[in-house]
Amino acid sequence: MLARAIGDGVALLTLQADTFAYAESFDEAKGRYQGLRGGQTVTVSPESAGLLVKPGVARRQLDAEVPTPQPSGPAGPGPGREVVAPGSDSGAATAPTASLPHRFHGTVSLDPARVGRDAGRIADEVIAHLSGIVGAEVTVTLEIEARIPAGASEQVVRTVTENSRTLNFKKSRV
Repeated sequence: MLARAIGDGVALLTLQADTFAYAESFDEAKGRYQGLRGGQTVTVSPESAGLLVKPGVARRQLDAEVPTPQPSGPAGPGPGREVVAPGSDSGAATAPTASLPHRFHGTVSLDPARVGRDAGRIADEVIAHLSGIVGAEVTVTLEIEARIPAGASEQVVRTVTENSRTLNFKKSRV
């Protein structure tokens, strides 16, 4: 039971505010946690000898381990162009460098009976990777559309309206 709670806690994407990280061990000589993970799924068994790590400590180490991005492509007057010394015979432009994608947008339909499970997988397998990119600004929006052929009762309308307001929906209407 405790092992599952630890695994569930480490898997939360809100490391700083709500949970903790997990490490396989601590290297005293280096002063660093080995196998440190937070915001991802880990398997913990009752026999695991791992450590729970405070979120601030884990965030500092994880941020320090992210490599500094190197500028891609040639520097100079324009994309894909080499700088040519005056009087040089070589005035040909080099082949343009491949541009890295700068945006991701995805839409997926979830099974209403398994929203938690499916959203968890999306968080683990897509959002965590995008959020792990230094400087990335990731926005996740949940959109719900319900078609109700027989109509919604007053009680359902009131409940959904109040819950939407309480949960800070930007837009909602029944």
